[in-house]
Amino acid sequence: MAEQPAAVARPEHPFGRALRHIANALAIFGGILSCLMAVVVTVSVIGRFLFAAPIPGDYDIVGILCGSAVFSFLPYCQLRRGNVLADFFTQRASKRTKAVLDAGGNVLFLAATIMFTWRLYYGMLEMRQSSEQIAAFAFYRWWTMPYDLVCMIVLALAILYSLIEDLDGIRTGTPAEQHVARGE
Repeated sequence: MAEQPAAVARPEHPFGRALRHIANALAIFGGILSCLMAVVVTVSVIGRFLFAAPIPGDYDIVGILCGSAVFSFLPYCQLRRGNVLADFFTQRASKRTKAVLDAGGNVLFLAATIMFTWRLYYGMLEMRQSSEQIAAFAFYRWWTMPYDLVCMIVLALAILYSLIEDLDGIRTGTPAEQHVARGE
């Protein structure tokens, strides 16, 4: 009995590899922000309970950290195919149909990402002009928004890269899950 040849894995494009490294770094930083958020909440609750002295502005600090952490995770989730997923209805669909639906979802997600990035930019300019600060201490609310914009730009690039993979999947009949399974 002759063995069938193993499928030859296509090497990942250098842009995709660099994009994954950036997304991984952002996700790790988002994890650090999440841990920092947990520390702030814990210290504030203990301070409030034991000494009647919570961390001033703890709600604002946690809100800022949470927002930046969420932005940090988006590109990683996109490259791992965790942002656009509705496989319950497509379990019996062909690989090509799944690739078409993934591509359509990514086109919609890209449009929404571009719109949110555009509005985030103008929101940042408006907050900078108004010099809005957190009441408890001198921290301008717009200071974290450049980082959030960078995350959104990386997200847009990740969506474009995923869309290219999906278009290749439509052509070859290879579903997007195989890109993730190979670690691409």
